[in-house]
Amino acid sequence: LLKQKAKGAEEPNAARAKPPGKKQAPKGGGARGEAAAKGKGSAAKPKSASKTKSGSAEGDPPSDAKSKGAAGDKALNGTGKERKGGKGKKKNGTIEKERGDIKHKRRKAEEHVEPQPEEADIWFDDVDPKDIEAAIGPEAAKVARRKMGLETGQTKESVEQVLVKEKASEGLTKAVAMDCEMVGVGPKGEDSIVARVSIVNQFGKCVYDKYVKPTEEVTDYRTAVSGIRPENIKTGEDFKVVQKEVADILNGRILVGHALHNDLKVLFLDHPKKKIRDTQKYKPFRQRVKNVRPSLKLLCERLLNVRVQTSEHCSIQDAQAAMRLYTLEKRHWEAALKDKSKVKKKK
Repeated sequence: LLKQKAKGAEEPNAARAKPPGKKQAPKGGGARGEAAAKGKGSAAKPKSASKTKSGSAEGDPPSDAKSKGAAGDKALNGTGKERKGGKGKKKNGTIEKERGDIKHKRRKAEEHVEPQPEEADIWFDDVDPKDIEAAIGPEAAKVARRKMGLETGQTKESVEQVLVKEKASEGLTKAVAMDCEMVGVGPKGEDSIVARVSIVNQFGKCVYDKYVKPTEEVTDYRTAVSGIRPENIKTGEDFKVVQKEVADILNGRILVGHALHNDLKVLFLDHPKKKIRDTQKYKPFRQRVKNVRPSLKLLCERLLNVRVQTSEHCSIQDAQAAMRLYTLEKRHWEAALKDKSKVKKKK
């Protein structure tokens, strides 16, 4: 019976062509093959019959052929779907995938958020907190402002903390800042004369502050702005004395201030242009606040985050504010002036 079945199975197998490109490795080599050649095929034949019974006796195609056929059918079905409108599905699938990727990226970003820098990690020297905010982040800028004493404050004490460096030298420094308060003279009080002169050093410490006795009759004290009252200047210093003392302090030093041409004018003094640092004329400040002639109040609000000149002006505070603006930008300011002078020398 086994022989008959084997013969019946071999006939259709011989008629059927083998799938192309598929080479079957010879099975049962070596000793087993030799045994079959010598006539011990009785044991081998049932084995082949069993093989044919399980594999090809029934006339089923091999498993490889089945998988290939299935793959081909799938490919055909896929192309048909694409023709019938599979493109739209593919597109939607791509969009959904992109959305999934975005969500995954967001989740990943939330999981791997960099720890915010602590106060000990942040070191700066004459760096604008806005630059720190752009480079590192708002938390770093907040720490920087706190360390630099630039946090918003409304009281006189808190403003002074921002503008004056605590435990610093109270003597004269290479750079000084000056501000004058003026009163009005003439028929309508339109002309100005000096009433008070204040000078601070590089750390905001006041090194000179004197009221000046008027040289003409005062017609407008401008108290609301200047803070000057009649009793202040009646007992003030003589103008000539103040003029000489101020000139001696400014000699050979960098002079910092806001709209300094007005202060020098009322003192009848001159100062070398290369040693003047006017916060009103400094181009980077103008660009930041988007104003051609920014006021000291505006610059302090935008760059130092403090409010000055909220009521009566104080020449000491105004000089301190100008100096603080200068020290904030000192490195870039001085570097730009050096480059400018080099270009002039080459020409």
